[in-house]
Amino acid sequence: MTRLTLLTILVASFGAACTDEPTEIPDNTPPPGSTIGSEQETYDHDNNGFDPWALIDRLATEGPPEYSSRVHSCAKVRYATLDRVLRSLGVNMASTTALSAAVLYKDGANAMGAPSFANRIRENIVVSTSGASREFDIFASAAPEIIAAVPTLQRCNTGTVPAVLFNGNTCDPTGITCLLGTPATLTHLDFCNLTVSNASTPDVGKRIAVAALLAAAYTCE
Repeated sequence: MTRLTLLTILVASFGAACTDEPTEIPDNTPPPGSTIGSEQETYDHDNNGFDPWALIDRLATEGPPEYSSRVHSCAKVRYATLDRVLRSLGVNMASTTALSAAVLYKDGANAMGAPSFANRIRENIVVSTSGASREFDIFASAAPEIIAAVPTLQRCNTGTVPAVLFNGNTCDPTGITCLLGTPATLTHLDFCNLTVSNASTPDVGKRIAVAALLAAAYTCE
């Protein structure tokens, strides 16, 4: 077989292959509306009103997300730090009374992510639901001790008149300032008084108010 004959056969075979293609391409497009939802069934992504200059200003003020997430994040209060805070507020952390703040604190070590040095486990610094709940329970249990101790605490008495958390059933700014470690605002007083007045009894309201103010102060709220 000569080279010319082989070339002729190859050309003929390619031509036959081309003629085997279908004359019509089947329409596989699904009917309208079969694969997409209507405006009532899908979320409308409204991209109008986006201001890139506002985003640039925010990034210039706060920094990029990878930086601001570290600087502006709020870690939980360390387990040992909470003990020192409670002691500074007059709470007896040596108490063995059931459901006292000291007992709830000791029994809630795992819930609050306390370190386990024997097992080489570091402290969990993330605020968890169980840890926040136990912390609020501790503050609620410690509230009567704190209310009674504030007038005698050195940290609360910088003037001639002892600080108090309550004058009768009214919240006092001097005691709230000592409790939070920052000057009490009108918002603090309004919240405290509203909590006391809306509770089943004033005493219950005082306990809830003190616990809520402490919980907010130590969870970065």
